[in-house]
Amino acid sequence: MTDTTSTPSSASTGLKIGYKLAAEAFDPKEVVRQAVAAERAGFDFVEVSDHFHPWVEAQGHSGFAFAMLANAAARTQRIGLVTGVTCPSYRYHPAVVAQAAATLAILSDDRFTLGVGAGERLNEHVIGEPAFRGVHERHERFRESLEIIRLLWSGGYHSYSGKHLQLEDARVFDLPERLPVIAVAGSGPASAKLAADLGDGLFGTEPDAGFVSAWKRDGGAGPVYGEVPLAWAPTEDAAVDAVLEKSAWALTGWKVMAELPNPVNFEAAAGFVTRDDVLGQFACGPDLAKHVAAGQQFVDAGYDHLVTQNAGPDPDGFLEFASSELIPAWRALTPSSS
Repeated sequence: MTDTTSTPSSASTGLKIGYKLAAEAFDPKEVVRQAVAAERAGFDFVEVSDHFHPWVEAQGHSGFAFAMLANAAARTQRIGLVTGVTCPSYRYHPAVVAQAAATLAILSDDRFTLGVGAGERLNEHVIGEPAFRGVHERHERFRESLEIIRLLWSGGYHSYSGKHLQLEDARVFDLPERLPVIAVAGSGPASAKLAADLGDGLFGTEPDAGFVSAWKRDGGAGPVYGEVPLAWAPTEDAAVDAVLEKSAWALTGWKVMAELPNPVNFEAAAGFVTRDDVLGQFACGPDLAKHVAAGQQFVDAGYDHLVTQNAGPDPDGFLEFASSELIPAWRALTPSSS
């Protein structure tokens, strides 16, 4: 399936550069404003998180992803729009996601990519039932949800009887001429296999060449999205302070991030994160070389869509830096010979 985030400005290199819209850190109107600004800055796509809660109370927001992307679609011309990522198997039924994604693809003139994942307890426990169980069951439900989405996107009425999910005589009436790319998030062999079986692309948060290679061995093909952790600010100290205030949760590890139920729990866990921890994972400060090195790790691991996950305190300052320095530098990246 064709990658919908391609633009003429990036077609010559094959490497696409995206901007992460932090829906937990900004109110919905500001998220949309940043999407418009990202298009002006030269980004190829924007990616928005799809959460019910913020990670920590200091962030203070959590707008509805599909509504914000629809608004952004109406106010932009070329930039790709991506959910990063939607869980289609708990608080959403996959039939709703199939309908929402199809509608957004139409409204955006085929600029939408559906990023999907197995979910975190932070967002999925809110519905109360069914219980958000262990990883094995989550992956079973996730697989069934993708099968339902694919079924509904094939046109006509369909029913589905799975171990966890059901569908009865349902049809999505408005389907785009070109169906959205489904990019599947994961981090290990099981999710790589699922992504290869039912996805059109891959989503990752670590520069893990083994994960990308496993996906390809299982038959995976398509865009490979990698979220690059960085924090731009005029000084390194200011960047680190911003990470510690609102993004230290990102250093707690995936097993913690998938299991804790509420912002207060993440605040407790993030209290153990140190400045050295931040510097060990985030490219911090104004130094272009640090941010280029962070992107290079993902390119070397096989990612061809780099997402700037900026945790710095000044989004507009970062967008200026990205437009003048970071985007051109990242576009020039190629895999290291090693």
